[in-house]
Amino acid sequence: MRYEFRVSGQLSPAVAGAFPELDEATVPQETVLYGPVTDEAHLYGLLVRFQDLGLHVVELRRLPD
Repeated sequence: MRYEFRVSGQLSPAVAGAFPELDEATVPQETVLYGPVTDEAHLYGLLVRFQDLGLHVVELRRLPD
């Protein structure tokens, strides 16, 4: 499975580094992180990481395989 996470604002290199399994792209006023998610536990783990870092996830969607 591949997912895309849209986060408010631009991430610092240190914060982006907290998601080594995801690729990063910056668009106006948001950062897009995307990549493989192995299973449901991994997905929830990523969401917890976003929350722990105080990031606001604007959108989450599964990408076509």
